[in-house]
Amino acid sequence: MRCVTLAICVFIVPCAIEARMPKDKDPDQIGNRKVASGVNLYSMSREMAMGRELARDVEREVRILEDPIVAEYVNRIGQNVARNSDSRFPFVVKVIRSEEINAFALPGGHVYVTTGLIRLADNEAELAGALSHEIAHVAARHYTHQESLSQIFSAASIPLVFVGGWPGVALQRGMEIATPLALRKTSRMAESQADQLGLQYLYETGYDPTSFIDFFERIAQGKTGQMGLLAKLLAFHPGLQSRIRAVQKQLQNDFVPRSRYLIQTSEFEAVKLRLTDIEKGTVVPWPRRRVDSFDTPPVLRRPD
Repeated sequence: MRCVTLAICVFIVPCAIEARMPKDKDPDQIGNRKVASGVNLYSMSREMAMGRELARDVEREVRILEDPIVAEYVNRIGQNVARNSDSRFPFVVKVIRSEEINAFALPGGHVYVTTGLIRLADNEAELAGALSHEIAHVAARHYTHQESLSQIFSAASIPLVFVGGWPGVALQRGMEIATPLALRKTSRMAESQADQLGLQYLYETGYDPTSFIDFFERIAQGKTGQMGLLAKLLAFHPGLQSRIRAVQKQLQNDFVPRSRYLIQTSEFEAVKLRLTDIEKGTVVPWPRRRVDSFDTPPVLRRPD
């Protein structure tokens, strides 16, 4: 009798350990975990204030697309992903009128995507994937984390100015070199975390997570003349293939396959047509024209 009891215990305990997944990898833990780690000198309210100030600066330099149809559609996708994220910031998602292929986030919940990126996307899931990556940067508070490190490195270098002789000069030069190296390393880690979290947010929102990889690869193959700074860095970054492999591994190991995923909606296609009309100056009331697929159900992918 004792042997039977012992056998049951040995069987149950390993299963319980094996089933336990780290919170940072488990999509079911979204919203119940802290994804922002490391030193951060900014309170959330101060981060939001910084974001508002930076957003004003950005919007003085770019052309925000004022079309209410396209703006509402892109914002709706972004808000849907944000609701399925770890972020506690309210989000503002806007479209920049530019042929550059780019998307970026500011601290405190400001996300921008260009019309060029929308045109490059093949489907709604790819657009949602680009937004999910930027929303992940906000959720993990990467901007203010790196800003905090910059301030700490700057403060640490001040006393070195007053050290006399060659040792002081060497130490000062060493700090100048070490600071950007440390920040670049932090930036690579931030991109990796944004990939991981963004994929989880995309999956949790119901989109096909493989679209994340598809869009990665399409950006890397894009025409450099039309690519924004972040897209250029992504295309020529030596670690791009390793990032793609990491995302593929995450897809295989961390997600329970679903019976179906959202890929495309007819609304996405209509929005791309509307962007063409806007560029031509021939915008007509929504929808642009009666499209048979406009009232059809969304395109879903079912795993093989």
